[in-house]
Amino acid sequence: MTELTDAQLDRYARHIILKEIGGAGQRRLIEAHVALVGAGGIGAPAIQYLAAAGVGRLTVIDDDDVALSNLQRQVLYRTQDVGRAKVAAAADAVAGLNPDVALVGRPRRLTADNAAALLAGADAIVDGSDSFATRLAVSDAATALRIPLVSAAVGQFDGQLGVYRGWEADRPCYRCLVGSDPDRPDISCADQGVLGALTGVLGSLAAIEAIRAIVPFGADPAGQLLLIDALDFRFRTIGLPKDAGCACAAA
Repeated sequence: MTELTDAQLDRYARHIILKEIGGAGQRRLIEAHVALVGAGGIGAPAIQYLAAAGVGRLTVIDDDDVALSNLQRQVLYRTQDVGRAKVAAAADAVAGLNPDVALVGRPRRLTADNAAALLAGADAIVDGSDSFATRLAVSDAATALRIPLVSAAVGQFDGQLGVYRGWEADRPCYRCLVGSDPDRPDISCADQGVLGALTGVLGSLAAIEAIRAIVPFGADPAGQLLLIDALDFRFRTIGLPKDAGCACAAA
């Protein structure tokens, strides 16, 4: 591993003094690669915190442009970014935040046909997309590639987050949670609304789990689902078993 420079020792000092991360863990972060599907409400804060943490390479997959209505929750972007491609605006923001981090933008929609090619080589995947078909494609590719998947979703005042390693015998994939109904409707923030700060909470939690996948610390979250209810001021965790009927169980 490359030795940390004096500037990096200063920048990441609060990580390095954590015994669970330390200098060796920080070097692993600097050498790591995280792929993010979606640079919206969840992806934008995840990008910020992963870049601040020094994750050396971020691949961001998003085919959308910044809209004025995004700025209520996607605080990575500025008013002057409206109309720009999100991946381009995100790359500029990350360049200003941390020169240790290279953001590679993929301005396209992830599909079942291109998911494996877009995600290959990552150490962890963060999925904050707003399409059910996209989430299934990400899950299938993550399972096939054996890459830990951090999947987060938010709507109105509720959020959920899970970590999936479906290739392992006792760990579920995302399909174990949601099934495979191809006609399941997509529900967007534009349709139902969302509390802006809640997307920041889910994006930050997703960043924590991506970091944990690279530098393991604490309890293993795979097989658990975190549920957040901002109306009732409640966080709770439920067990998520592997579905014996899921394709990942037969792999």
